Amino acid sequence: MRIAINGFGRIGRTILRQVLNLPDQNDVQVALINDIAPADMLGYLFQYDSTFGPLPFEVAIEDQMLSVAGHQIPLTQQTDLSQLDLTGVDVVLECTGIARESNVARRGLQAGARSVLISGPSPAAEVTVVLGANEASLGDARIVSNASCTTNALAPLLKLLDGLCGIETAHMTTIHCYTNSQPMVDAPRGDMARSRGGALSMVPTTSSATQLINDVLPNLAGRISGAAVRVPTASVSAVDLVLTMQQSMSESAFNTALKASVAGQPVLGWTDHPLVSSDLRTRPESLVIAGLETRIVNDRQARVFGWYDNEWGFSARMLDVAALMAGREAS
Repeated sequence: MRIAINGFGRIGRTILRQVLNLPDQNDVQVALINDIAPADMLGYLFQYDSTFGPLPFEVAIEDQMLSVAGHQIPLTQQTDLSQLDLTGVDVVLECTGIARESNVARRGLQAGARSVLISGPSPAAEVTVVLGANEASLGDARIVSNASCTTNALAPLLKLLDGLCGIETAHMTTIHCYTNSQPMVDAPRGDMARSRGGALSMVPTTSSATQLINDVLPNLAGRISGAAVRVPTASVSAVDLVLTMQQSMSESAFNTALKASVAGQPVLGWTDHPLVSSDLRTRPESLVIAGLETRIVNDRQARVFGWYDNEWGFSARMLDVAALMAGREAS
């Protein structure tokens, strides 16, 4: 699979870190990285990461080329991706965060790439795909959204639980680490609470996953509500889900069935250890369910808690969904 990365920020850099960790370096070829930042800055931020630590490879920038671990990747600084030649690229990983309009989202196709995968919610996408929830809806769509990190964590869990015990209603709270959308010290933003320093307070706010679940799992539309609390940690978030089950189950029966069901899901994990958020850093699953945190009240109300590395796990799904998209060409 040949990919191009448009936008070498948190997700773009994390995707490339994961490519370097692949057991077969020929599985994914990075044809190009496009970002408007200076090349030496991009190389520095890729080499040294405050969240994931220094890269265990030397990074060199020379003649607009990023050299790392035997890879020679051209760097471009084009503000309009359609001005580049992406002929032969299977999927553009659109990681700029600005592809919300059709004319921007289509630029990779206009440059010659076969498909575009957007690293976030986008109304310009033909379909939103969450692995483990609705990948069958991919079809022949050429502009695809990979949803949000929280949707990737929540949707596979909801689909599993609905099949296991039936969901009447549910409410999800994501306990989410701060991101670049928040200021580090108080500064005006569109939302008053989100205008407060992200590294100083817990901030109640909204989650895009609430609406996206309606799109990804339309059979549950209108039955799932959600909210977020941004917390002053740099990585790893959590989903705290409370649901009313259609089928009564004891806590032991529920936990046994849930654990067995998770074992067959490639994007979900399970732990019976008393972990804290930092223990889950660089876990590739969309969600790791904490078995010790499960609770059942009156055989009908269930509480399920799980961890997700909102950057590493989401980036892993970007590569997985890109592989599905590229695989359509080979079949």
